[in-house]
Amino acid sequence: MIAEAANPELTSVALIGYSLSQALAQVCDAHLITESRNESSLLKFGVSPDTFTAVTNPAQRIAFRIATLLRGGTSLGWTIHSALTTLAYPLFERKIWLQFGKALKNGDYDLVHRITPLSPTTPSYLAKRLSKIGIPLLLGPINGGIPWPAGFDSVRLAEREWLGYFRDLHRLLPGLHATRELASTLILASRHTYHEVSGNEKALDLKSVWLPENAIDPARFPEIDQPPSPPSPGKPLRIAFLGRLVPYKGADMLIEAAAPLLRSGTITLEIIGDGPQLPALKELVAKEKIQDSVSFAGWVAHEKVRGHLSTAQVFAFPSVREFGGGVVLEAMALGLAPIVLDYGGPAELIPDGGGTIVPIGTREQIIASFHQALSQAAADPEKVHQTGLLAQRYVRDHYTWQAKARQLVQIYHWTLAGCPVPKPDPFA
Repeated sequence: MIAEAANPELTSVALIGYSLSQALAQVCDAHLITESRNESSLLKFGVSPDTFTAVTNPAQRIAFRIATLLRGGTSLGWTIHSALTTLAYPLFERKIWLQFGKALKNGDYDLVHRITPLSPTTPSYLAKRLSKIGIPLLLGPINGGIPWPAGFDSVRLAEREWLGYFRDLHRLLPGLHATRELASTLILASRHTYHEVSGNEKALDLKSVWLPENAIDPARFPEIDQPPSPPSPGKPLRIAFLGRLVPYKGADMLIEAAAPLLRSGTITLEIIGDGPQLPALKELVAKEKIQDSVSFAGWVAHEKVRGHLSTAQVFAFPSVREFGGGVVLEAMALGLAPIVLDYGGPAELIPDGGGTIVPIGTREQIIASFHQALSQAAADPEKVHQTGLLAQRYVRDHYTWQAKARQLVQIYHWTLAGCPVPKPDPFA
């Protein structure tokens, strides 16, 4: 298992790399290869040093420093970060080949699974070499590249995503097309990425499987086995938002959509997270005169997030460009009824009857649609409760890391069998 980013003390991609590799290690005879910056955290969390190898990639660290400088920090401009780390990544796989090439040639491993990076633009140095010796290479979950929706150019620029205008240049990266052709299986984590990567090429489609990348750890969310309490009659419906307070997450749109209901005392809202938009959000709350119904939790450590979310009944998340949406799964695991935009990853996580999916549109249309969804929720708290129960059961059955590992084992066996038709259905 290759997971350049795999760290239990971080979030996002690094947490996915750690969680998925450790879940797979419980059901496979697996060895993890990661970057050396993760070594101390893995050991701290009890990962045996015999089960992983840490490889140092100085180029990646240089790329991170340059990206941080160009981005003005680590909150904005994620496309800059992705572009520079993609350029630095091949050296990491080259070092892996130098260290593990002999064992691979000797047949010590049945397959190689590259878990991270998740980016669809990252070529593999190993693809050609593994193909020559007959070792299957699985790539994924791969996600990203979701275009900005129309009408949000100002938000895009506020996010310092100017490099995204030139994203199509990634197609010129040496080795990218060959990587996709030579990989045995492509695990694609969103419908958009599935279409972008497999495109109209039948050969790529035949070896592509859709499987979202996120899941939850029941040890971190023991409430997944505890159904939420039914709503209290006559009490305001409690709404929660969790995320970095940056423009594309849409916390400002949520406040505007909820303002009339907050003023009337029909609902309350807790904003969990921190970021450069926080002062403007507080000003908006003051302008709308809804200070008594809105609270700001600020930054909350990941292990304490559930303590905030579990006090709510609805999770409202109007992010206009979300690749995965792991935070939505965390809310669902606690029995919250989700309200999300029909754009990107979050909408693909919600089963029929397990939440409200709001159509994408202009800023004004999104605010109006979220207001309507919140009004309907406030008018029928019992339906909110039942929706939350269904969402919680769905996550428990399909979106724990243990379930994800079982799903991937199906894909491993399918790959080793030559990717026959029909494809495996991870949610069957």
